[in-house]
Amino acid sequence: MTTLGYDIDALRSAFPGWSFFYSDEGVLYATRRGVRLDDDEIHRGLHQTVSANDIETVVDLLQDQQRVEAA
Repeated sequence: MTTLGYDIDALRSAFPGWSFFYSDEGVLYATRRGVRLDDDEIHRGLHQTVSANDIETVVDLLQDQQRVEAA
């Protein structure tokens, strides 16, 4: 599946700290690899897993996670 130049392999390259998979219903999930967020990180707005029905939204969510991490 490719959308806006992204496919799963491109996502893995662009966001190496995340694992990607599709549910049986076609929802795309991204979950952090080897990281367990603590309560403070969660309260800051970080998410262990994000999901959306399309790649573009997942990319937006992951870019938002990068902004929160950098803050």
